Amino acid sequence: MNEDFSADLLTLVDEDGQEHEFEILDIIENDDGCFYALLPTFDDPQEQVESEGTYYIFQAFEEDGEQQLAEVEDEDLLDRLAAEFEAHFDEMFEEEGSEE
Repeated sequence: MNEDFSADLLTLVDEDGQEHEFEILDIIENDDGCFYALLPTFDDPQEQVESEGTYYIFQAFEEDGEQQLAEVEDEDLLDRLAAEFEAHFDEMFEEEGSEE
């Protein structure tokens, strides 16, 4: 049995037309909307180390029939989401550790 554990990747285009590739770490849907935790990918391993695992939180919304992502600008909402994502990451790592 061959199980594929490749990362779910997403490419975003910024307002300057530059493409940025991210790994989807997690998706949370709650009363405030749908939010993605995204980790930038790097071609250079040194850049990966220097990033210190910093991830970004984006909110999904629909515009002209297409899904778009935008940075969360509300600091209180961002703090609540970060805490929710961190708690979920902790749960995921605990589950992985218990399976070994």
